[in-house]
Amino acid sequence: MSENATGDAGKERTCAAREERIRALLPLVRHIARRVHRMVPMSDIEDLIGEGCIGLVRAVDAFDPVRGIPLEQYARRLILGTVLNGVRRMDPVTERMRRTLRFANKARYALAQELGTLPSLSAMEQRSPGLSHARTEAHRRASLSLDYPLPSREKLEIDRSDDPQNLIGTRLERERMYGAIAELPARERRIVLAHYFAERKLRDMVAPLQISPQRVSQLHLKALRHLRETLASEAA
Repeated sequence: MSENATGDAGKERTCAAREERIRALLPLVRHIARRVHRMVPMSDIEDLIGEGCIGLVRAVDAFDPVRGIPLEQYARRLILGTVLNGVRRMDPVTERMRRTLRFANKARYALAQELGTLPSLSAMEQRSPGLSHARTEAHRRASLSLDYPLPSREKLEIDRSDDPQNLIGTRLERERMYGAIAELPARERRIVLAHYFAERKLRDMVAPLQISPQRVSQLHLKALRHLRETLASEAA
């Protein structure tokens, strides 16, 4: 057999193995697409499958077994990424608006930790002139929600539903929580806001509060107990 014939035969085997791997993982594409479609009902399932197939092909072509990651695990990550990118392209709210909202939320919680109380949205809009426009446009354009929770094993978090009833319920629960936090003693409130809203570690509160780590932990547990009691009494 000539060298060219041997090379052609090798290429054919490689192509056949590639196509076999792609076909074997097509059920994974449909599985992920169906899950995302359930979370975002306004999406088109066939479009999601098409996006997922693109991710699958990329995964098979880029897969390197030397890295020690199974092909299915590697492909799952790329498939999910391309499916979600397809969903995001359908989102009428621009990334610039969403970035403005994210930065404003982060600044709000950082300010809450500094002041000991959560600033109102109107106060934040005065500090950030572009925030009001971004919030208005996001609500006006948002016919598509990307905020449904995906399955935990996908390790992606999206944080709200576009169902008005769910939004109202979530908003009421949030207001109850903010009210309960506002009733906490000053140091407990400061610890809760810093730890749960500004995402600071408890040990980072030792110096600002000028107390020991043990006392910070005690106040943290005490604050949680107060919150549970307050919320339980309101629900009764």
